[in-house]
Amino acid sequence: MKEKVPDRLPTHVAIIMDGNGRWAKQQRLRRVEGHKVGIDSVRDITEATCELGIPYLTLYAFSKENWSRPREEVKALMFLLGLYLEEELPMMMDRGIRFNIIGERGDFSKSLQAQFDAVMKKTERNRNLVLSIALSYSGRREIIRSVRHLCEDVKKGLVKRIDEKAFRRHLYSPEIPDPDFLIRTSGEMRLSNFLLWQVAYTEIYVTDILWPDFRKQAFLDALAEFAKRDRRFGNVKDF
Repeated sequence: MKEKVPDRLPTHVAIIMDGNGRWAKQQRLRRVEGHKVGIDSVRDITEATCELGIPYLTLYAFSKENWSRPREEVKALMFLLGLYLEEELPMMMDRGIRFNIIGERGDFSKSLQAQFDAVMKKTERNRNLVLSIALSYSGRREIIRSVRHLCEDVKKGLVKRIDEKAFRRHLYSPEIPDPDFLIRTSGEMRLSNFLLWQVAYTEIYVTDILWPDFRKQAFLDALAEFAKRDRRFGNVKDF
């Protein structure tokens, strides 16, 4: 049976991919196994986003705070990240996906940074989907970073009016529109320091499904909920 596609889709979907560790615990597996299966969900949702024609997808993969996790887990995550970049590049090229990173790239090893640069360079002309991965990311740090750069612009006389437009220019990816829809898996009811500036008027959807189990049908169910939302952006509408 053909899946039902909602009649109204967002332009930009952001996802807090949560629950890999709990999924592994439920399966009586090591945490790293949850991360491995979580990569399959990344692939499935990325391909579904392409098929639906949604032009922007941002995935929260590794926060600035995640560096404090056990050393062996972080080491395994870095290995999986490098493996993902290597194995998914052909799919990105085949489907016209442009790869992008938001976050503190300098926190990663030189070899991983080289991989980031190589994949972004090879995919820079792709136009079907911009896939942004948040790595060593902190929403608060992004805001502070933007303020610092904006202050420098003011001192240099480059900015005469401080407004949202001037501030936005210094976000990690200022050309990408704010998310219309934010999905969080695993049932947690918090933003976890993700895209704090950008989600001011974003519709939020929380599901109890753990990330390794979040696949295309669950994604379609979430998008169906988005299609029902009445987006007001703070405006009062007649009833």
